[in-house]
This record gives sequence, C-alpha cells and structure tokens, in this order.
Amino acid sequence: MDGAWILLGMMGAGKSTVGRALAGLADVPFQDTDNLLEMRFGRRVSSIFSIYGEESFRGHETSMLKTLDRKPGVLATGGGIVTVPENWTEFQRLGTTIFMDVPPNQLKERLAKSKKRRPLLEYDDWEARFDAMFEARRPVYCQADIIFEIDAAHLEEAADRLYARLTS
Repeated sequence: MDGAWILLGMMGAGKSTVGRALAGLADVPFQDTDNLLEMRFGRRVSSIFSIYGEESFRGHETSMLKTLDRKPGVLATGGGIVTVPENWTEFQRLGTTIFMDVPPNQLKERLAKSKKRRPLLEYDDWEARFDAMFEARRPVYCQADIIFEIDAAHLEEAADRLYARLTS
C-alpha cells in the first residue's frame, strides 16, 4: 500500500463504516475528515455548518487535507469534499481515490432511516435537493482512480470485496 485509500461518495454511501472495516483488514489507521474537523473545532459538523456556512466548511476541509501526510491508511471523506477542485490535488498527493458508487434510491432509503443530521438536507423537499446534488456530484466522483459499485445487499461484505480488489 503506497499512500492512503481515500473513500469518496455521497452522504449515506457507507464511507465511514466500510472505511473502518477496510482499515482493520489492511491493519492500517483509519481517519474520517468529518471527525478531524470536529476535533479541530470542538463541534459537530452540523454545528460547524450552521455557524460558518458551507463555503467556510469546504475551506476548512481543504486546509485539513493539506495537513495530512502521505502514508498507509484509510481516509473516509465528507460527501461534498470533491466539489473543491484543489482537493483533488491533495487526494493525488495522499493516495488512491475510491468512489463508493451506491444507487441514489438506496442512498435516500439510508438517509431517511438515519438519525445523523445532514446539514445540506435539512429541508422539507430534501429528496429533490439530494437528487440535484447527486446529479451534480456524480461526474466529479467518477474522476476517482477506482469506481467501486456497492448496493444494500452487499454493504456488509463491501469492505471484504474492496480489500480483495485493492490487494489483488
């Protein structure tokens, strides 16, 4: 493993869940950009968003990426981190990008059941907002080094399948 495996994808794709399991399989450290920002600010992501706004949040994501060293590990990212072109330069420096490609209907099912607050979806018409975000972001996610298709039936085995693909 040269550098980190960087998991990209929409909110609800399972980046943190799969990332922790993948890091365990590879016996490398796991980090999550949202958790790193929460430690930096001493606040939850939803609070950072509400106080500073999305543009400022994205700037802090970029700043935080620049502090990371290239080393073996698994890095789960926030869903919108790909929207800042400068972050792609940082991803390339840090390791291999992996787009966790989950069908949008399955993502919306997961998000509807989730107790986690998603600042960008705190609207009555959140599903329409999600659809617009997915449509805008999907081509950007597809710039990843690896596109890893995953669906609800395979979520439990996703880390095993991804690890096998990355190490074969």
